[in-house]
Amino acid sequence: MSGSFRENTQQLLQQGLDLLFPPRCAGCQRHGHLLCPACLESMQPCISYCSRCGLTPVAPGELCSACQQIRSPLHGVHCVHLYQGPLRHAIHALKYNGQQRLARPLGLLLAEAFSRYHMYTDVILPLPLHAQRQRERGYNQATLLARVCATHLKVPCLEDIIFRQRLTRPQVGLNALERQQNVSGAFALTRSTWNQELSGRRVLLIDDVSTTGATLDACAGPLHTAGVSEVWGLVLAKPGKLVQDASKRML
Repeated sequence: MSGSFRENTQQLLQQGLDLLFPPRCAGCQRHGHLLCPACLESMQPCISYCSRCGLTPVAPGELCSACQQIRSPLHGVHCVHLYQGPLRHAIHALKYNGQQRLARPLGLLLAEAFSRYHMYTDVILPLPLHAQRQRERGYNQATLLARVCATHLKVPCLEDIIFRQRLTRPQVGLNALERQQNVSGAFALTRSTWNQELSGRRVLLIDDVSTTGATLDACAGPLHTAGVSEVWGLVLAKPGKLVQDASKRML
């Protein structure tokens, strides 16, 4: 069975299930949409923040003073919205409640943000989970998001380029330095793909949430070693509290 035939069959089956059991909005729980127009409208965009850390308010496309002093394999990271309200509920449902269908509307949000930020990439890579964690969850939410985004943008999505070679602690509750240390050396490339797939290319990493950017930065390291020209990150959300705290420090 071809991939396109299988996908079309799954879509038809899903449409039939939706008629019998109408979807509920992950944000407001109203019937009819996975994410309703009202909840999509309520999401607060991240637009005028540092293009690397995504936290400090600056002119669009510029780096904050702190990030200008940092040498990193990650050129920058953009986010769709703040991690709050309907988007937070949707990400949580996708990531922890098995609501894989939410990857479609959320992946389209990533594609829209890609265009809004005037980004460019040769390939899209989902941020990998460790094999043990993926077995426990049953899927990698970043992969589901990357597939939708890549399909919409008509850009190749390469899922076997980089892997997580070390099981790390969850980043939740760790400070910035602890996060960096936790993921240091956690990622590696599939050696057969180093030259032919990556050399001289611009790569976009996709994930759901980024706090300090430490995980994206650690993932970008091996890619940079493989000779990519640039590595950028695109995520659904940044924690709203971090953005608000950064804004206060600028006053």
